[in-house]
Amino acid sequence: MKISTQSFLLIAFILVLNSGEAQVIGKTFPEMTGETHDDQSITLPQDKLDKYTLIGMAYSKKSESDLNTWFSPVYHKFIKSDGGGVFGGFSYDVNVFFVPMFTGVNSAATGKAKKKAAAKMDARLLPHILFYKGKLKPYKEALDFEKKDVPYFFVVDKSGTIVYATSGKFTEDKLEAVEEALDE
Repeated sequence: MKISTQSFLLIAFILVLNSGEAQVIGKTFPEMTGETHDDQSITLPQDKLDKYTLIGMAYSKKSESDLNTWFSPVYHKFIKSDGGGVFGGFSYDVNVFFVPMFTGVNSAATGKAKKKAAAKMDARLLPHILFYKGKLKPYKEALDFEKKDVPYFFVVDKSGTIVYATSGKFTEDKLEAVEEALDE
């Protein structure tokens, strides 16, 4: 059977669309223990199975800057308490964690990064930053993230199952997709 170049390209395009993020949907999020800026230990998803959890992860300096593009929009959509009012009941009840990952020789910088975050970051966002120090390989394999220069985001349900995944800089479309996953 002979396949034309156009057919081959179409098949390759479909395979690319179905790889990466789509492959992790339905998998259990792997256990990950990290610390907040004030040294509180949290294990995801086990410690946060009370509700859905949005987890953003970055493991390089470049990906960390893209992770930062999500801070303000996620804060305003999912964390900020608006104090009631007409639309007070329309907020999401979701755990949110941004996870800078310190692995290999970079793991020595975790303490310095915590201090820097505490000094420079909005105090209302600090409880949502989880500093991970450890091995990268188990997460790269389990979560199918290979591009070190982009952050990865996962919506995890109450059973610890990944129901949505995306990567890269913040966009309104990605935020809408996160909302849709939370609404289901």
